[in-house]
Amino acid sequence: MTGSSKSIYAALFANLLIAVTKFIAGAIGNSASMIAEGIHSVVDTINQLLLLLGLKLSKKKADRYHPLGYGKELYFWSFVVSILIFGLGGGVSVYQGVTHIIHPEALGDPTWSYVVLAASVIFEGASLIIAAKEFNKLRDGQTWWNAIIKSKDPSTFLVLFEDSAAVVGLFIVAICLWLSHHLHQPFIDGIASLLVGLILIFVSLILARESRSLLMGEGIKMNTKKRIRQIAEGDKAVLKLMHLMSTYQSPEEILVMIIIAFKPDLNTGEINDAIDRIREQIKSEFKRIRFVIIQPDVFEGKIDPNVQAYI
Repeated sequence: MTGSSKSIYAALFANLLIAVTKFIAGAIGNSASMIAEGIHSVVDTINQLLLLLGLKLSKKKADRYHPLGYGKELYFWSFVVSILIFGLGGGVSVYQGVTHIIHPEALGDPTWSYVVLAASVIFEGASLIIAAKEFNKLRDGQTWWNAIIKSKDPSTFLVLFEDSAAVVGLFIVAICLWLSHHLHQPFIDGIASLLVGLILIFVSLILARESRSLLMGEGIKMNTKKRIRQIAEGDKAVLKLMHLMSTYQSPEEILVMIIIAFKPDLNTGEINDAIDRIREQIKSEFKRIRFVIIQPDVFEGKIDPNVQAYI
């Protein structure tokens, strides 16, 4: 099981375990915030299933309709998950909160709500710890935020964000539930639901931004570009690397297209041999670069050794 799948299954198990109990506790205690938490858990469960679906579909082999494979399925389903968090999670919780603030209802016995909240903190906390440990392995010395921004696998940071939002939401609900009963102010329970909804909307916007960026086609890092330029221009047949374009097809598959000006005295066979050499060297050094397209071009001008090729 991969690290991302491990964290997804942990989150799925935790949410399935507590979703129904939240709804029962919310119904018994007539608590809008507990109902909102139940909705949150249901949405999270659906999200984990969609992520697992995306991971599975992204592994499909290339065919004539998708010659570069199905890697971007993961990015698509991650974007769908962010929309669900916004609409079903955040939107419904905000609606529940506003409704109970405007029209507060008498609160019932909160005992079961406290029991479910305590159990939820344990299970959601365990899921968060697993997700954090798995993501920490991928940070490579970067700060947590930079690692999230630069990550090409949304399934790793998406579960981390979901679990973090869930744990924060649980503490908010617990505090507001206690205040609403202690102060005999039922509308405070609605405020908790509203706050949970706003947290989910905030998380969904961050996830949508990152998933959209990956779906639109993020490229490789600058140091990788520089190394590819060195490989290409280090070949005896190359005059100049003119342009380099790249995009992630999936977290483990990268497409690179290079436009190269070869020396004018080479014949077609020599150019083809050079293309094969460059392609094989790039793919052997960078295992995630699965597709390398090299297009010959004509360079008109004078080579200045002090000026690097445009990338």
